[in-house]
Amino acid sequence: MDAASPPPLRIVIFPWLAFGHMLPYLELAERLATRGHRVFFVSTPRNISRLRPVAPGLARRLIDFVALPFPRLHGLPDGTEATSDVPAGKLDLFYKAFDGLAAPFSAFLDVACAADADHDHNKVDLLMVDSFHYWAAAAAAEHDVPCVLSLIFSATTLAQFGVPRVSLPPVAADAMPPSIPQRFALTFEKCKLVACRSCVELEPESMALLSSIFGKPVIPFGLLPPSLPIPVEGHRGVNGDNGKTALPLCWLDSQKPKSAVFVALGSEPPITVEQLHELALGLELAGAPFLWALKGPTGISEADDILPPGFVERTRGRGLVAMGWVPQLDVLVHGAVGAFLTHCGWSSVVEGLVFGQPMIMLPFLDEQGINARLMETKQVGVQVPRFGEDRSFSREGVARSIGAVMSEEEGGRVLAANAKKMQKIVVGDEKCQERYMDDFIRFIRTHKD
Repeated sequence: MDAASPPPLRIVIFPWLAFGHMLPYLELAERLATRGHRVFFVSTPRNISRLRPVAPGLARRLIDFVALPFPRLHGLPDGTEATSDVPAGKLDLFYKAFDGLAAPFSAFLDVACAADADHDHNKVDLLMVDSFHYWAAAAAAEHDVPCVLSLIFSATTLAQFGVPRVSLPPVAADAMPPSIPQRFALTFEKCKLVACRSCVELEPESMALLSSIFGKPVIPFGLLPPSLPIPVEGHRGVNGDNGKTALPLCWLDSQKPKSAVFVALGSEPPITVEQLHELALGLELAGAPFLWALKGPTGISEADDILPPGFVERTRGRGLVAMGWVPQLDVLVHGAVGAFLTHCGWSSVVEGLVFGQPMIMLPFLDEQGINARLMETKQVGVQVPRFGEDRSFSREGVARSIGAVMSEEEGGRVLAANAKKMQKIVVGDEKCQERYMDDFIRFIRTHKD
């Protein structure tokens, strides 16, 4: 290391126990590690075992995975360690179990902060925590470790949500567990600054507002675009020998360029069976080839068991329903995919933009709706129409939206062209996104003491 170079930082990062959070945090860990910083990625044993492999050369050398034992509570099935494992109606229990990680995390921080008297080589320089880790932020304060609230949402979402105005409960062993807004507010209270997954080039208006809204510095670390798969013939992602994983990609190989719709609604879609059927019948009515990464309820492994009777047979050859995990990046980069039907989680939006895919947008949660409206303003996709108090959608609305995006007429061409323009913002200027991470690190060095 150059004598003039500052020493590498030692950074602890602790995402919320949902894969929509853990995976972007893993991208963050890798980008920190490639700059020579030592990263401690905190989660639980089963979650860590289910993460994708880290980039070659970083494992064990610069990224340490810290596995905290997840408490077992009556009412949660064995093996529950992520929100995708939680049965319906049991999320409150999951939060209670999550709070049981406070003591083991504090014990980990005791060891990690036990500075060597001569070299200080064990001191933690920074803790980056997710939205609900109020006890982790409190432990950082007790250990005199600067804490950053690291949010993986769009700047537009953060600008609309802000900091909840709630009463803060006493944090004691016998206190009632905080609500979700209280958790966020308690975590925010202990953090020196806020970091977010965005960039000025994509969200200029919202980024300009965030520091005044939060009353603390808000620093973007870029969009964290995922590493691109290599689009070569025969490429089958990280699980190339897994026949079930390769099947969707083999099916895409048989489709015409830009002809297929990729349908993926995230790992935890809050969709009713009735609306799932409307989506299926809308895909059938649209007539375009489709690949559907379908996440069914726990215990359902066959598409016929949850989709409309006869749907799979009627669409055989034109469509493929893949139950379980599908390599989304490898699908989105495939030349046969011409549009992305997505729930508009921010990670999925970023991934869609990475590959220049116009979007058919079917949001379910508030944050997803905000992202969908943002993408509408960028004219990179259309939302499936909703109606009624329950915000239902129809098969006809799904089919019309698919037709509008896949059309070879002017409207479809404009959406596709705008998606390609957005792609240049996300990955076309790689130095721009890398600069955000470098600026974030410089800010941390300046303000960590």
